[in-house]
Amino acid sequence: MFGNLNPSELLFFGVIALMLFGARLPDVARNLGGTYRELRKHLNDFQREFQMGERYDPPKKPNISSDDSTPQQSSAPKFKPPPSEEE
Repeated sequence: MFGNLNPSELLFFGVIALMLFGARLPDVARNLGGTYRELRKHLNDFQREFQMGERYDPPKKPNISSDDSTPQQSSAPKFKPPPSEEE
C-alpha cells in the first residue's frame, strides 16, 4: 500500500497528522484500526458465504418417467359416489 512512498513523504504525512489531531492522534489511529479490522472481518464473511453458495448443490428431483411399468399408488382414496335414493 505504501510501496511508492519514500521516507520523506511518510514523515510529511506524519507531521500533517500530528498537526491535525495533536494529542488525540493515538485515539484516532486506534479507532481507524478497529474500523479497518471490522471491515476486513465483514468482507471475509461475505466472501466465505459467496464461496459456500457456489459449492451448494440443490437436491435433485426424482426422475419420474412414463415408461415405468409399475403403477404408482395414490395416497388419497378413490372417489365413490353416494348411492342413489331410487334403489
